Amino acid sequence: MAEESNKALLLSVHCPSARLPDHLLIKIFIRVPIVEWGQLASVNKYWADMFRQDCLWHAALIRCFPLAGNGERWPGPIPRGMSKRRLIALCMSKCIFPLGDELSEIVGHTYLFLKEQLEISTLPPSPGILHGTIIDQFIACGKSRDRAHDLASVIWLVVIENLDENHQTFLLLKRLALEDDVFLPYPYSRSFKKFQPIPATWLGY
Repeated sequence: MAEESNKALLLSVHCPSARLPDHLLIKIFIRVPIVEWGQLASVNKYWADMFRQDCLWHAALIRCFPLAGNGERWPGPIPRGMSKRRLIALCMSKCIFPLGDELSEIVGHTYLFLKEQLEISTLPPSPGILHGTIIDQFIACGKSRDRAHDLASVIWLVVIENLDENHQTFLLLKRLALEDDVFLPYPYSRSFKKFQPIPATWLGY
């Protein structure tokens, strides 16, 4: 089956008149590991355009997470997004901690929301506001305040560990450490053994 799919793809590339229908290309693409999609998208302009369409990402979402098609939009301040964002969110949630229910996707979207807010080139929102938004999201989805705080703490920690090691991140962490007029979540309230020493390059020497 894989060999036949490869032959069909090669024929589609080298012979435009024999181009496969979009729905067949999508069925083939979603069976290729996602890490190789960048290479597929660079083959030609037509394929690149396909990877910009929601239908391909939706098919991949349903293939990787069959129950995702049954989920409804949840209440709260953090939206669900389109199929591509949903797929990324679910993959991230699986890396953080697989919960096996709708909360898994919410955790992933919350991770993406927080990471994007912290990486804003201008001054990001106050940590207290961001933390409160995350708490509100989980409470809106039926979690207790204690459970919401636990989930938020884990997400903060994972986001910080995945920020790029650059000067902007150093300034962000410095700002978080110096702010004492807001409630700082768990990662900042005590030392954590996984934190690495600040690289010397961040300090300019």
